[in-house]
Amino acid sequence: MQRIALRTRLRPGAEATYDKEHATIPADLEAEMRAAGVRSWTIWRDGLDLFHYVEVEDYAALQDRLRGSAANQAWQLQMNRLLDGDFDASSTGLPRVWTMGPPAGGTEGEAA
Repeated sequence: MQRIALRTRLRPGAEATYDKEHATIPADLEAEMRAAGVRSWTIWRDGLDLFHYVEVEDYAALQDRLRGSAANQAWQLQMNRLLDGDFDASSTGLPRVWTMGPPAGGTEGEAA
């Protein structure tokens, strides 16, 4: 499983529209993303800055599959009008700088 972080930025004034339109995504797009190995995709917004966290089997394979997807092309067209620059589908994600793992002697989600 790959864990990918991405950053995008909204155009000023697009915050409410983005939040409203991104509250749900088209069912056909979600189905394609899940079939391509996406386990979860979360987006946080801080003002104009968007931070994406993706858990996916193979991010490069996901990008290849979605490039030819009519559902994804329509969605990107809809969303890119709100972004300060188009979403870079070729991005490999933000480089990881640091991670805090589970506590010594325990496992994640388990008391030591």
